[in-house]
Amino acid sequence: MPSKIIKRSSKIHGQGVFATAPIKAGEDVVQYKGRLRTHAQVDDEYGGQDTGHTFLFILNETYVIDGNIGGNVARWINHGCAPNCKAFVIGHESGDPAKDKVVIEALRDIAEGEELTYDYDIQIEAPITAEERRLWACRCGAPNCSGTMLKPARKSGARNKAR
Repeated sequence: MPSKIIKRSSKIHGQGVFATAPIKAGEDVVQYKGRLRTHAQVDDEYGGQDTGHTFLFILNETYVIDGNIGGNVARWINHGCAPNCKAFVIGHESGDPAKDKVVIEALRDIAEGEELTYDYDIQIEAPITAEERRLWACRCGAPNCSGTMLKPARKSGARNKAR
């Protein structure tokens, strides 16, 4: 994937990722990278740190990508309620969950200078509290902005994509 993106200051959440050239709908923009860790490892290190800021991406039932360690520019892509990108988990053909990857793809054409966003799809089982809404506030500015990155968990057995 040739790089058409750069990290710089964002009014959404401090830092963000912006297009340095036009990006076409359906184009792979960047792979989300970082250290591959188990859910238990990240829970041991970060558990209980409810800060509203994370570089953890749930890869599958076994692994999480920790963008805090060895992460790339993709970790700076902000959440948006009307996103122009989507994160896809791509399972490895071998079936080895340690070889799965996450790719950020453009949902629509993105103009040079436009900030990239995707829906973090952070689902939680318990009712969302006022404190959690404050910690996980969304500042995307979209007309349909929910004001939070959090969503009630779907009942269909779907799992979180971001952590």
